[in-house]
Amino acid sequence: MTATTPTGPASAGGAAPAGDTLTAEAPATLAPQPVGKRGRRRPLARRAGGQLHAGPLTYAVLTVFVLVSLFPLVWTTIAASRTDTRLAKTPPPLWFGGNLFTNLETAWTQAGLGKAMFNTTIVAGSITIGTVLFSTLAGFAFAKLKFRFSGALLMLTIGTMMIPPQLGVVPLYLWMADLQWSNQLQAVILPTFVTAFGVFFMRQYLVQALPGELIEAARVDGASSLRIVWHVVFPAARPAMAVLGLLTFVFAWNDFLWPIIALNQQNPTVQVALNQLGTGYIPDQAVIMAGALLGTLPLLLAFILFGKQIVGGIMQGAVKG
Repeated sequence: MTATTPTGPASAGGAAPAGDTLTAEAPATLAPQPVGKRGRRRPLARRAGGQLHAGPLTYAVLTVFVLVSLFPLVWTTIAASRTDTRLAKTPPPLWFGGNLFTNLETAWTQAGLGKAMFNTTIVAGSITIGTVLFSTLAGFAFAKLKFRFSGALLMLTIGTMMIPPQLGVVPLYLWMADLQWSNQLQAVILPTFVTAFGVFFMRQYLVQALPGELIEAARVDGASSLRIVWHVVFPAARPAMAVLGLLTFVFAWNDFLWPIIALNQQNPTVQVALNQLGTGYIPDQAVIMAGALLGTLPLLLAFILFGKQIVGGIMQGAVKG
């Protein structure tokens, strides 16, 4: 594109003749210069959040972590398939033996794991349902409802997490004895029916995941408090409820300190029943490992069946956040 300007009479110092024109060229657009190796732009997929491909180092690190994580379970299975005499030798066995099912049957019979599994399922299931339900309700109240002394009550709830559980064993046992609940499952269920960690966990999640405008819109539509909780709070809190439920179930299944005090061998949980395998003058380590393997299998089965839903709930909550 050019611009022409007529010239007047010649000026001092010499000028173009009359009638000549001056032409002004617009600056040309510079072509993009190739970028050097150090200044190479990242691929569009990386800059736009596209899919990334893991390199060999990533796979190597993940493989090491998987092997380290699986080693206790694999070693328990190897020990459960050997005899006590072979486990006492050096070096220890590094491969499976032929006594696995024999040791599993012995552990199941000696520890009475049939009744223990049933009791632990009731205890862990009840504690999980109660903790998830009441923690969600309390977390919603602390996160979105306005009431007097809410901050002080929340600090008091969090403060109970700082108290060692061992300090409450004696008064809690006396309380259960006064209620005549000794050696009964409710003595294990009710003390952990709701936890301070669960309340704080759900409160922190609902503060971000549940918009206040959504609750106000439900109230404008005439929804009652119970309907708001069922149709608004629970769907929004589902990812956190799944995580809290998994953590609570694993903790309740593996709990040993309070059940060994509140229960006995006539009405045990799994961990109390497995304690019986360690008694005797010379405990059979292979049978003990077989019992530990039996006590772990229900947790593995639960994660295999519900792990996809739990991980999906976590990812859904992450996307919504």
